[in-house]
Amino acid sequence: MSFFDLFGMMANDIAIDLGTANTLVYKKNSGIVIDEPSVVAVSNDSKKIIAIGQQAKVMLGKNPDEVRVIKPLKDGVIADFQVTELMLRNLIMRAQKKRLLVRPRVIVCVPSGITEVEKRAVRDSALHAGAREVFLISEPVAAAIGADLPIDQAYGNMVMDIGGGTSEIAVISLSHIVVHNSIRVGGDKMDTDVISYLRKKNNLHVGLQTAEKIKMQIGSAYPLKQELAMEVRGRDIVSGFPVTIKVSSDEIREALSETVSTMIDAIKRLFERTAPELAADIAERGIFLTGGGALLKGLDERSPKPWICRSMWFRILWNAWSRARAKCWTTWNVTARF
Repeated sequence: MSFFDLFGMMANDIAIDLGTANTLVYKKNSGIVIDEPSVVAVSNDSKKIIAIGQQAKVMLGKNPDEVRVIKPLKDGVIADFQVTELMLRNLIMRAQKKRLLVRPRVIVCVPSGITEVEKRAVRDSALHAGAREVFLISEPVAAAIGADLPIDQAYGNMVMDIGGGTSEIAVISLSHIVVHNSIRVGGDKMDTDVISYLRKKNNLHVGLQTAEKIKMQIGSAYPLKQELAMEVRGRDIVSGFPVTIKVSSDEIREALSETVSTMIDAIKRLFERTAPELAADIAERGIFLTGGGALLKGLDERSPKPWICRSMWFRILWNAWSRARAKCWTTWNVTARF
């Protein structure tokens, strides 16, 4: 066995889905080892990190002035470079079980529409966090690999990744993105829509965590066969007292309608720029939805024909790394490495 073979066995390759809402870490031969919210709690006095991930998320809206709860990524890109670097360092150390004798190679999913400056920020953050080598891969390409789509063939594949900060839509053929559209609308925008709606319609002020819970439990993009309802607790704007009201899925669907329409319009605009032959392929296979926003009830019914095929992010990230070397290593080198 050569030195390079031994070195490769000691190293651990890591894939990171650095999302606005959640960050997932996949470790080679181990699967997904970390799935945490992209939230960091920092002490204002010592500037030290108090908590990362789920422990920090539960502090949102409940933190004192001495503690800042930060979402270091906004609209799919890094908003706070220093905090993102600390978060990545923590995640890589946890994935490596604090053994960094050989620094890992890291592949990071990034939105397809980000600038070169934003790409450099992601790469530098990963390198400073302890990565030996960093590869960048477009989120729609990673999704297509994970869904086992024939992206290396002369065939049109449309993927829509609805994340927390952005929604990525791309048509992929011959291992390249042919046309793409990126809109800064996603799950976070849906949460703020719910907050604004309840404030205007019911004079009720709720926090981001409550809005997210409402969206996940009774949110929908299309009328349901059996409408849902749930009790929501918040602060009455008029009296100032805590109150409990009942909210239906009809109301939340109305709150989300503008954001959902924006997503549908983005798909239509992309079809206008898609070659007829590729559009014919998409009409045959459909559009593949991925990301947390794809779980919104009735989204496939609301989306334009052809019908949508759902695909979960955990499956995408799981399969993207395991299949990449065998099937799509050329794709990574050509389209994702800078």
